[in-house]
Amino acid sequence: MQSGPRVLAIVLAGGAGKRLLPLTADRAKPAVPFGGTYRLIDFVLSNLINSGLRRVCVLTQYKSHSLDRHITQTWRMPTLLGDYVTPVPAQQRLGPRWFTGSADAILQSLNLIVDEDPDYVVVFGADHVYRMDPMQMLADHIDAGVSVTVAGIRQPRALAHQFGVIETAPDGRMIRQFLEKPADPPSIPGEPESSFVSMGNYVFTTSALVEALREDAADEGSVHDMGGDIIPMMVKQGEAMVYDFSSNVVPGSTDRDAGYWRDVGTLDAYHDAHMDLVSVHPIFNLYNRTWPILSHLPPYPPAKFVEGGNAHESMVGAGSIVSGAHVRNSVVSFDVQISGGAYVDGSVVMPGVRIGRNSVVRRAILDKNVIVPDGVHIGVDPERDRELYTISEGGIVVLGKGIIAHRQ
Repeated sequence: MQSGPRVLAIVLAGGAGKRLLPLTADRAKPAVPFGGTYRLIDFVLSNLINSGLRRVCVLTQYKSHSLDRHITQTWRMPTLLGDYVTPVPAQQRLGPRWFTGSADAILQSLNLIVDEDPDYVVVFGADHVYRMDPMQMLADHIDAGVSVTVAGIRQPRALAHQFGVIETAPDGRMIRQFLEKPADPPSIPGEPESSFVSMGNYVFTTSALVEALREDAADEGSVHDMGGDIIPMMVKQGEAMVYDFSSNVVPGSTDRDAGYWRDVGTLDAYHDAHMDLVSVHPIFNLYNRTWPILSHLPPYPPAKFVEGGNAHESMVGAGSIVSGAHVRNSVVSFDVQISGGAYVDGSVVMPGVRIGRNSVVRRAILDKNVIVPDGVHIGVDPERDRELYTISEGGIVVLGKGIIAHRQ
């Protein structure tokens, strides 16, 4: 049973993630594997569960099968205390239509709020890499007595135009404007070179959220988006406050990884975040056991290196075999086989991949079950790769799920 205020957590996990294609061709963005062991949704769920928020509904829609299966098989909570993490697919409760936006997703799922009858609703996104204690944000929200609190992270003002930007009042707390990708981002009071960028994480007082959702539903000009419509509505009412993410203290964090947050919504950002993990001194610390990132790993044996196979500045998952091959600066997931004479460098290799003898894989992302036949080179000839595969703006070669790489 919950002590104190009743809180329901809703995770918005219906995004298509088009900028991550082909990784999202067969799965929702929150289901994309990350870090060799996890899926993107594991980060937000770990933050909620570690903080004690253990009644969680995950709203899904786009190609959600693998996401639904991951949640039901991995995130099993003890039922004696009423805890749960449950996927909730689009149910067309308000007519024959799917979710038209993140606000509409919650409107169509109001039965969840009615059934739980919470005092507060925590609404978080599902596809960012970070650690956070949401209970600290909730405590600030309750103390302030506002309708909504928006998590904001400091970004250089020169880069803030890429995000939703929060303009605060002189007190640095109450939100004056909520601007979507403004050409001239407002700065933080007293910090002319920094702006508050929305993290897509919100805490609502329940009654205010329900009223705003119903008012938005009646607005024919709305696109029914949380950041684009609901938050600006509450800002106009003078009932919105920013929560400074830099003030959040996570147990076990260090000065280096405190405040880490990454939107891995592009192939280059996704690859860069992995390269950080295998650096000698990574910014994001996967090894914080005080605030662990939780997931489920199939019962594979330990990774094995035979016939001179080796890995340097890399992570290699359970059940993987590196046989007479060389791996460098790469994240290799579980159940991967890399054969003799192969060379893998600067790459992200997902579960079930098979890399043949004398093959070369450089600066690439290989999705699940990709097969690289003997002697095939990927990331060596940019022009040839561009004809055959997806190439990111930064030159990362990406092979989608189950692809058999072309022979030379």
